[in-house]
Amino acid sequence: MTSPAHPGDIHLASSDEEILACFPVMRQLRPHLVESQFLTRVRRQMAAGYRIAWLEAGGRVVAVAGYRFKETLFLGRFMYVDDLVTDAEQRSRGHGQRLFAWLVDLARREDCSHLELDSGMQREDAHRFYLRHGMRVRSHHFSLPLQ
Repeated sequence: MTSPAHPGDIHLASSDEEILACFPVMRQLRPHLVESQFLTRVRRQMAAGYRIAWLEAGGRVVAVAGYRFKETLFLGRFMYVDDLVTDAEQRSRGHGQRLFAWLVDLARREDCSHLELDSGMQREDAHRFYLRHGMRVRSHHFSLPLQ
């Protein structure tokens, strides 16, 4: 795979091949995703500013982050991380920490006031990771299913 390189072995998915290579890891976080629809969904989101960063180790994708930049009256400009996942077989090897640090650095370089994300209540291991890396729980996220 080729990609514009970033510090270390973190890349931005730009080609169809790179986006599809992220699917197996992304699906571990989002099991409802269908591989045949993944590229179309990602491309549609990319048109609205979504990006996928991926970390490679041993010639394969081991961690993935989907993110975008937003601006609100509450926070001003900030990075919102839609997705952050490390391959289950590759956890506790520092991959998630490296990708998270890369996201924080990018958010700072992009003059963001905060890095924000939502995390499902059941993801207790992820919550420990976020708290260990300085994130705070600031609110509850409420959702009203419409379909």
